[in-house]
Amino acid sequence: MHSFSDRHHHAFTVSELNRQVKSLLESSFMQVRVQGEISNFARPSSGHWYFTLKDGKAQVRCALFRNKNLRVRFAPKDGDQVILTAKVSLYEGRGEFQLIGEMLEADGEGQLQQAFEALKAALAKEGLFAAAHKKPIPAHPKHLGVITSPSGAAIHDILSVLKRRFPSLPVTLYPSAVQGAEAPAQLIAALKLAQQHQQADLIIIGRGGGSLEDLWPFNDEDLARTLFSYPIPVISAVGHEVDFSIADLVADLRAPTPSAAAELISPDQDALRILLDRQANRLSRQLAYILTQKRNSVQHLRQRLRHPGERIREQKSRLNNAQQRLQAAINKKLTDARHHHSLWTQQLSQQQPGRKIEQMRLQLVRNEERLIQQLHKQRDQKHFTLRQLITRLNAISPLATLERGYAIIQDSDAKVVTNTQQIKTGDMLINRLHQGSFTSRVDKIYPDTLLNTHSSTDLKTDSDT
Repeated sequence: MHSFSDRHHHAFTVSELNRQVKSLLESSFMQVRVQGEISNFARPSSGHWYFTLKDGKAQVRCALFRNKNLRVRFAPKDGDQVILTAKVSLYEGRGEFQLIGEMLEADGEGQLQQAFEALKAALAKEGLFAAAHKKPIPAHPKHLGVITSPSGAAIHDILSVLKRRFPSLPVTLYPSAVQGAEAPAQLIAALKLAQQHQQADLIIIGRGGGSLEDLWPFNDEDLARTLFSYPIPVISAVGHEVDFSIADLVADLRAPTPSAAAELISPDQDALRILLDRQANRLSRQLAYILTQKRNSVQHLRQRLRHPGERIREQKSRLNNAQQRLQAAINKKLTDARHHHSLWTQQLSQQQPGRKIEQMRLQLVRNEERLIQQLHKQRDQKHFTLRQLITRLNAISPLATLERGYAIIQDSDAKVVTNTQQIKTGDMLINRLHQGSFTSRVDKIYPDTLLNTHSSTDLKTDSDT
């Protein structure tokens, strides 16, 4: 190995230089912890992680190989603040200074952000942020409860806005710490106290701005669940314009700042005065209109009012007319009934049931005769069809064939013999004729070519049946 002291006497190759620089770096820095922000994070198929750590002034390439990154307990991404425990080295191929990671851990605010995202996802899955659970904010609250630090800027900002816009609104302060480990429990206690007092119909909970650590009490899970089940509408006014806290997401309404919350709930007193004047004028006009309508109605009723005796005479006249119409209707009903009775009596006498019965008896006799004729006709048709079938069956019957002088030859197993290959000399055969049958024994078998040269087979008859 060449030392740097003899660099005037020897020219390094690039690979030699990079190798010596790598050796020098690795021997000078055994292990370091570097804090920075991840960028250009890459996870290739090999399972290794490659990324850049940077701060406001510099950056360095890093590698965390697969056997090391399996122990990392979070999913790193661009923008995460981390602390990398690593060895300092040099990638010889490109002469690139790099860190070879041993362990990667989230740093400070990055850990808080991860905890925030995990809680946010869990509560969202349970439905704590759903719009269906949001309570409506009263348009004109009657009493305002404020939960914040009594010495912070938030209460002064709220009171200043209300003094300018709506000074008649009563305000009750429920003091609580808004920063530090004890803040979540105090915020929950203040909410419960406001509920017990049963004065406020609207609550503002919040504080002024700050870092993520300062605002962390408003990301408490117990506080979120208390807000979700709280019976009084709540406006969350944690003083940060861009990011949302868990309290912002669970509350019924979110305001970016305490001042903005006070603006949302308080109408401008000048605008309210103008509105009240308009409403008063409209109410006066409506009352005047109603009074005029009532006077006209009373006058009309006075004109319609008559002496009771006159109304009795009028009702008696109507009753007499109704009685006359009823009597006329009854007489008409009786006349119609007598007429209908006379018609029905005449029709009944014309029906003569005996004649109807005789006609039906004659019709029954005729129907019986037609039925018998139909049955005889169907019987003749069936007989004709049967004779045709018998004739066709006889035409194809084997018995007809036997009647013309042919015989059916069967072996001892009663199988029909159709080929000389089925028998051999000495076999006993059964010969069935048109009438009767007889047995024979095979003396000689001729091939097909000699069949026509013999007038008879060499069979010996044993017996006739």
